[in-house]
Amino acid sequence: MEKLEKFTLINKDRSRIKVFEPFEDVSKPCPGIDAILISYGCVYKKLSKPVMKGSRVETIEAARKEYAELLKEGWKKTSIFRSYF
Repeated sequence: MEKLEKFTLINKDRSRIKVFEPFEDVSKPCPGIDAILISYGCVYKKLSKPVMKGSRVETIEAARKEYAELLKEGWKKTSIFRSYF
């Protein structure tokens, strides 16, 4: 099984972020990572903590597709907010 990492993307205007991280379903008898938790929020000030608006769980395939579409739209990978999550 591949190792899934946590990624944070930020939009071109640096006003919105999305965090993609492995989601482990502990309700199953044999917990495993078969989904991705996507959290999304707004950035109001450059170096302040972003305000998270919500999150949802997607299949790995759907999350990869969304990630690729965001990159096409000009979103970029960032580590600026790593200390907050």
